[in-house]
Amino acid sequence: MGGAILSGVTVAQQRGGDHGETRRFLIGIGRGAAGAMLFGMPMLMTMELWQLGFYIERYRLFLLLIANIPLLVVLADRIGFERTSTWSEAFRDAMIAYGLGIVMSATVLILLGDIKPDMPLSEMLGKIAIQSVPASIGALLGRSQLGGQAGGDAGADNDRGGEQEDKGGDGDAVPNEISTSYSRELFLMAVGALFLNLNVAPTEEIILISYKMTPWHAIAAMVVSIAIMHGFVYAVAFKGTHEMPEETPWWHAFFRFTLPGYMVAMLISVYVLWTFGRLDDTAVTQMLMSVIVLSFPGAIGAAAARLIL
Repeated sequence: MGGAILSGVTVAQQRGGDHGETRRFLIGIGRGAAGAMLFGMPMLMTMELWQLGFYIERYRLFLLLIANIPLLVVLADRIGFERTSTWSEAFRDAMIAYGLGIVMSATVLILLGDIKPDMPLSEMLGKIAIQSVPASIGALLGRSQLGGQAGGDAGADNDRGGEQEDKGGDGDAVPNEISTSYSRELFLMAVGALFLNLNVAPTEEIILISYKMTPWHAIAAMVVSIAIMHGFVYAVAFKGTHEMPEETPWWHAFFRFTLPGYMVAMLISVYVLWTFGRLDDTAVTQMLMSVIVLSFPGAIGAAAARLIL
C-alpha cells in the first residue's frame, strides 16, 4: 500500500516536472515571437529591404541564409529558449528561432500589404527570406532581453544554476564564458554588428553619406567608433559592463578587445554591403568610405552585444 502511494507521488512529481518544462519552453517560444517582431520591426517596415527581396542575387541571399544557421546555433547555445546541454539542443533552438523569424516576417509583410496573392512566388519567398535573418536573431534576443525577473520567472532562472552564480548585487548576469572565451567575445561582437548593420545597410543613406564624407570625416568616424566601443564596455557603468582588475593596464582591453572588435565590425560591414550589392561597380576609395560609414553603427552593435548577451 505504502509502495503504491510512493509510486503515485513519484509519477505526479514527474508529470509536474514535465508540465513545468513544457510551460517554460512555451513561454520561451512566446518571448521568441515577441523578440522577432520587436527587434525585426524596423527592417520589416523598411522599403529598401522589400525591394532587395525582389532583386537581390539569389546566390548572395542563399549564402546569407546559410551563414545565419551556425550563427543562430552558437547564439542559441548562449541564450536559447531553454537551457541547452548539447549542440543538438542548440541546433533545435536555432531552427525554432529561424522558423519564428520566417512566420513573423511573413505575417507582418502580409499584414502590411507588401505580400499579395498575385505576386510571383519567387518575390514572396525572397522578401520573407531576407527579413527572416534579422527576425530570427531577434527571436533569440527576445529570450535574453524579455526574460522574466526574479519572482515571475524564478523557477526557470533557478534551473539555470551556473548562470546565476555570476550575478552581481543588482541581478545583472555576466556569465564566466564571456570573460574567459576570447573567441566567444569576438563572436558576440560579430552578432551585434551584423544585427545593427542589417538595419541600415539596405538604405540609400549609407551610400549618400559616404559620398559626402571627406577623408578627415572618415578618420574622425573611425576614432569615434573605437572610442564608443571602448567606452560602452569598459569606461561607463552600463548594465553588464565588464570590469577589469585594477592591476590590468588600460591598453590591455583596448588592444585585446576594442581594436579587434572594430575590425570584426568592419569585416561584417564589408560582407553585408557585398550581400546587398552596395559595393558593385564602385571604386576602392568609395568602398572604403561606405565600410567606414556602416562600421559606425556596426561598432555600436558589437559593443552592445557584449553588454546584453
